[in-house]
Amino acid sequence: MAIVKLKINGKSQELDIDPNTPLLWVLRDHLKLVGTKYGCGIAQCGACTVHLGGNAIRSCQIPVSTIGEEEITTIEGLSEKGDHPVQKAWLEHDIPQCGYCQAGQIMAAAALLQKNPSPSEEDIETAMNGNLCRCGTYLRIKAAIKTASQS
Repeated sequence: MAIVKLKINGKSQELDIDPNTPLLWVLRDHLKLVGTKYGCGIAQCGACTVHLGGNAIRSCQIPVSTIGEEEITTIEGLSEKGDHPVQKAWLEHDIPQCGYCQAGQIMAAAALLQKNPSPSEEDIETAMNGNLCRCGTYLRIKAAIKTASQS
């Protein structure tokens, strides 16, 4: 065990944990930020996507010891009132079905739009590649990202 210092959703956190603990489990088990989901555990599905220094990353495979000073943003920290343009577009396009992948999808889309406010269809496909949706809402996800890019 060791003291690990993290900055999550704008707040400094100090945790006495095994430094090899994946970020996902720190978020869910230690900080009770359960919006970030466990999907596959091997960084292949995207359900655990969060932002690290503004970049979309898979939190299930990154040990907290490797994070350092980088700011972590989870779905809970994306917007206080759930009114981020991507979240609003998600509702407008009626994307959630089972909803399990949605936090990861939204975080990946928000990171894309932060870096590229006017993405092409190809940019969207590249950024969202690997974020799996068992319900198959991919066409609506693309449309929602386009809508959010116009906000």
